[in-house]
Amino acid sequence: MRILLVEDDISLQHNLKVQLTKQGYSVDLASDGEEGLFQCVEYNYDAAIIDVGLPKLDGISLIKKVREKQITFPIIILTARDNWQDKVEGLDAGGDDYLTKPFQTEELVARLNALIRRASGKASPIIQNGVFSLNTSSFEVKKNQQTITLSGYEYKLFEYLMLHPGEIKSKTVLTEHLYDQDFDRDSNVIEVFIRRLRKKLDPDNTYRLIETLRGQGYRLSILTDPVTESYGE
Repeated sequence: MRILLVEDDISLQHNLKVQLTKQGYSVDLASDGEEGLFQCVEYNYDAAIIDVGLPKLDGISLIKKVREKQITFPIIILTARDNWQDKVEGLDAGGDDYLTKPFQTEELVARLNALIRRASGKASPIIQNGVFSLNTSSFEVKKNQQTITLSGYEYKLFEYLMLHPGEIKSKTVLTEHLYDQDFDRDSNVIEVFIRRLRKKLDPDNTYRLIETLRGQGYRLSILTDPVTESYGE
């Protein structure tokens, strides 16, 4: 998942990027509201984390402008202001959730995961598609009762496809959601990861899990086989 972090505190910005990257996110950075607005318009994100007290364009105004442009990805507001009026103002501007500084990174990650799932119509951390399931909390992938081991980027790609089953996703879109803005977008790495996923998840092409649509991209098939496994408590 690719997210945008708009935060002018460079130390906090760095620490959050490190922690979010460890959780499998690709993180783009902006240090002021104007830069944040440019990136929101220019790139396709799964979510954004926006601080209220930004230079050049404050966080509330930034969120309003983003929503005026019909950009709908979920937004978490970071605020050092601990009063309900500021929180209400942020939510009314178009924010989806908020955290008051200081906060625990684990809580930020949990809220971020939940917002991205809900934006894709998924309420549970366990995403199921036929005999395949993926747990966004434990990063566990299963086929029937068998756990499938994926690399970090294989998991990120499969997670994105599982959140958008039946949708055609181009190589460009997949690359944008796996890597930050500095990645070489002409790379054929997506083709490599797709081949690896097919080999690990559906080696005999029994389920026709990932379709290639020539000139368009890839699509995760919507499967109907029931999944009866449990991840336990």
